Amino acid sequence: MKNKLLLLCLGALWATCSAWVHAEQPALQTIATLDVPRYMGTWYEIAKYPNSFQKKCARNTRAEYQARPDGSVQVLNRCIMADGQTTEALGAARQVGPATSPKLQVRFAPAWLSFLPMVWGNYWVIDLDLQYQLVAVSEPQREYLWVLSRTPRVEPVAYQALLARLAQQGFDLKRLEPSPQE
Repeated sequence: MKNKLLLLCLGALWATCSAWVHAEQPALQTIATLDVPRYMGTWYEIAKYPNSFQKKCARNTRAEYQARPDGSVQVLNRCIMADGQTTEALGAARQVGPATSPKLQVRFAPAWLSFLPMVWGNYWVIDLDLQYQLVAVSEPQREYLWVLSRTPRVEPVAYQALLARLAQQGFDLKRLEPSPQE
């Protein structure tokens, strides 16, 4: 009985602390507008917060976005694993809100599960240069973060400026790990 009570108290404390940490940060800001057709094409992953679904990726991680006739976007994520084999994940994205909204949702579950809200993840464009060459993508809780570029290498000055803006948005830059591109 004592163990159950202790676990219950620890769970309540964790939930309270978690809510407090998220409440301390201001709401995540996105860019003002996104030109989705201009965003289409290949983006190279420059850095990311580590996550479970990319654990096997060792290098050359990239995402390819292609507009579909129905207004959705086909997403093809690809990387090379440590054993040299390529792995891919095919998904779909949809814009949330008006045609210029920088908020999208992405799913990699089968299309027949699209009606389930939990298969969709937030994909918010939070920083994007005017030339659509360097972007940062996250979601409202800041648990995930990706820095993507149109080229496998980024100018150090542009990258450092982006990192400074991400820090201003409350991102922990110590969690950001580089993604090797060859």
